[in-house]
Amino acid sequence: MSRFTTSLRQTLRAVLTDRYAVVLMIGAVVLYSFFYPAAYRHQVASNLPIVVVDHDQSATSRELLRRVDALRTVRIVAQPATLDQARHALERGEAEGILLIPAQLERDILRGGAGHLVLMGNGAYLGRASWVLGGVADALTAFARETAVSQAAFMGAPQPPPITLVQRPLFNTLEGYGSAIVPGVAELIVHQTLLMGIGVLLGTRRLALGRRLRFDLPTLAGMALGFGIIGLLGLLYYAGFTAWVQDYPRGGNPLGQLLGGTLFIAATVAFGLFVGSFFATRERAFQVVIACSIPLFFLANLSWPAVTSPPALVALAHLLPTTTGINLMVRLNQMDARLGEVSHELWTLAALLVLYGALAVWRLGARGRTPLA
Repeated sequence: MSRFTTSLRQTLRAVLTDRYAVVLMIGAVVLYSFFYPAAYRHQVASNLPIVVVDHDQSATSRELLRRVDALRTVRIVAQPATLDQARHALERGEAEGILLIPAQLERDILRGGAGHLVLMGNGAYLGRASWVLGGVADALTAFARETAVSQAAFMGAPQPPPITLVQRPLFNTLEGYGSAIVPGVAELIVHQTLLMGIGVLLGTRRLALGRRLRFDLPTLAGMALGFGIIGLLGLLYYAGFTAWVQDYPRGGNPLGQLLGGTLFIAATVAFGLFVGSFFATRERAFQVVIACSIPLFFLANLSWPAVTSPPALVALAHLLPTTTGINLMVRLNQMDARLGEVSHELWTLAALLVLYGALAVWRLGARGRTPLA
């Protein structure tokens, strides 16, 4: 027990006194909690430029353009005379979409026919194109609905009440990009900073001793607990304070978050001790961990559906704590999942804890009377 408590105190002291460890495991967590969400503070895209080609030049087309220009999502920046000119503007990056109003639109509507409109987006930027096409399509649908009701009244036909679709998002109530991405990235930030901090401290001790590190089990357990306390505090900081400040969905299952977060951090610490045992220098932790950040996020399948990924890659991704941990914490915090609904993720993290814990003991555990680090 004395070796365990001594190791725990030394680990916490090392984290707080090593400037690189402090910057990584504490400073970076706090800094990113304000810096990273700043790019998504508007949550939804707005004022995306579009161009309009109006071949009809009628009162109906002008009313339609007023509706479109009143949208928050888009703004009309030009009305070229031809479709070729509009396409060139799209290719030059001056617009994100094109609305084409064919000739005789008003005449077709007044005759009781169906008018036709053409809406095109820039497929090079899928996110922007989605907002442009979706926003303008909603305006066109509302305009068409009102036109159909007016047309029926003019012809003396009975006027059925217009059908209105009301969408109520269950979890991401603002339907914002920040609310969808940042909570998942937060777990990745804690994971990566924890891995780099472990790698830096192990690399520092290895350089000081000039040999491979070896620890007895109580000492290794004390180190793991020290790193785990730092990581868990960072994870709860993101799930609580940061989500509250940024007004992201939060507080779904506090007890589940505590259990799931503990398992996630424990598996991350075991993974970090195993991986960090291969780093010969403290700088190697920065080079390896930072380079893996983006692949780890995509392998978590939070922004890219798992059903569209190769099955072998999905299976391989489950060997990483981030894949299960990110999805687990998002479901518990943002989606109010019950423990029974995330039991698979909990058992997966427990299995990873056992796996990487055994590998860490194999790499760092002392054998017999081997001198301790």
